[in-house]
Amino acid sequence: MDDAGIWEVMGEAGFGRLTAAFYRRVREDGVIGPLYPEGDWEGAEARLRDFLLFRFGGVMRYVEERGHPRLRGRHLPFAIGEVERDRWIELMGEAVRETEVPREAAQALMKFFAQVADFMRNQ
Repeated sequence: MDDAGIWEVMGEAGFGRLTAAFYRRVREDGVIGPLYPEGDWEGAEARLRDFLLFRFGGVMRYVEERGHPRLRGRHLPFAIGEVERDRWIELMGEAVRETEVPREAAQALMKFFAQVADFMRNQ
């Protein structure tokens, strides 16, 4: 499934549900939860949601507020190794299943998430 198909299936509301389900898990997670600033859960969720809206739907809010994504550079302050990468992907997979993303879109999203998570590794 291409980006336009994912956007058609997910839309802004679907990406909002997905990121909310993901961050409910991250807040309680002992592996990647500590990587997130304690007082900025809502901000972290909004940034991921807005990045996904930009990436798949062309919604420019992320770029207007933060500029170019520069994902790897933004994540350099955090120690991200294979364990953290794998846990991020696992929690995102749980969120994809919880929010009942249709199979074809789920497969495409999980492929994208795995690539991005691997790219974020800096350890």
